[in-house]
Amino acid sequence: MLELRIIRNEMERVLEGYRKRNLPEELLALIPEIISLDDHRKASQLLVDRNLEKLNLLSKEIGDLFKNGNAAEAESRKLEVATIKEANAQLEADLASAKLGIEERLLLLPNVPYSLVPMGSSAEDNLVFKPWTGNLPKLAAGSLPHWELAKKYDLFDMELGVKISGSGFILYRNKGAKLQRALINFFLDEATKAGYEEIQAPLLVNADSARGTGQLPDKEGQMYFAEKDNLYLIPTAEVPVTNIYRDVILKKDDFSIKMCGYTPCFRREAGSYGAHVKGLNRVHQFDKVEIVRIEHPERSYGVLDEMLTHVESLLGKLELPYRILRLCGGDMGFASAMTYDFEVYSAAQERWLEVSSVSNFETFQTNRMKLRFKNDKGDSILAHTLNGSALALARIVAALLENHQDADGINIPVALRPYTGFDRIH
Repeated sequence: MLELRIIRNEMERVLEGYRKRNLPEELLALIPEIISLDDHRKASQLLVDRNLEKLNLLSKEIGDLFKNGNAAEAESRKLEVATIKEANAQLEADLASAKLGIEERLLLLPNVPYSLVPMGSSAEDNLVFKPWTGNLPKLAAGSLPHWELAKKYDLFDMELGVKISGSGFILYRNKGAKLQRALINFFLDEATKAGYEEIQAPLLVNADSARGTGQLPDKEGQMYFAEKDNLYLIPTAEVPVTNIYRDVILKKDDFSIKMCGYTPCFRREAGSYGAHVKGLNRVHQFDKVEIVRIEHPERSYGVLDEMLTHVESLLGKLELPYRILRLCGGDMGFASAMTYDFEVYSAAQERWLEVSSVSNFETFQTNRMKLRFKNDKGDSILAHTLNGSALALARIVAALLENHQDADGINIPVALRPYTGFDRIH
């Protein structure tokens, strides 16, 4: 949630950022409404405080009057007290209404993009921040896309996934299932080596947790909801892991906080059809290892670079060609201040597949979660949060199968072989 002080004190930056996001007029119109409600809140709070001062003085006067035997005048003062209390009750109701109105509107506004975020309205406007400089793999005639390789080597079954659950769910089997498990363990071990604490988190979260990281109200329609229990299936481990620190006040010595977690992820992805979502390209349930950072604001963008290096190292060890995109304002997530996407090249499909997003949310999530730290002066300051996919498995599996195939089978990258227990799929 955007900080109110930022709207008031950095209006030009806010409006410039929202132009990068192509924010519609109905949302831009919320900004003057928020300021007006905040002005009303301040005026009401001032009157409440003044009335409380009067009540304190009157209380002392009434006590003195009774002590001095002036009961009649004391009763008159008590009537004045009742009038002020009645006025304060109305003022406090106005205050509560104004605060609620401000929060409701702030929840609808996305984060303000960082200065380096490029202008743009869609994925076509994203900046290639780091291109792939090597040769892209060229497959021999007769090479297959991953969904055909899965049938040939009995690695996963989309038809059984439909039978058991529905479209967009995959059943992995044999070496396909072992490859999934190997990748999860490899990613977790690499994160642990990099200093991340491993977390095993719940897969369902309450509304407060989903709201804290920005999924509600923005992505409510994309999440699976268990109505009877009022719980949401997580779209990413980011949600439960980051919420570990909701309503927590840290000490500045607590930084850096580094956490990682493996979870299945559940996304409805309604309305996705066509060849570009075939096979593992887009599914409703997929496995992912997420890295999460809680950082001092002065260090968060340096940490973002550090996280990019970590994801790069994983793709290098998997022997996959990749490129890094800096997302434009129109393609960034609701809560993000800046996002980098990693894409791997699919040789059989001859296109790039997104496999990771690494983002800095600055104070957007921590303002919702009330996650603060004490500085040297004892002030409570909002921390920064960051997270990244390290990595999402479905498309990684697709690229591994396609890029490493030959006429007789599929080679397993050297770094992954201790985890799979086999060098080839054939």
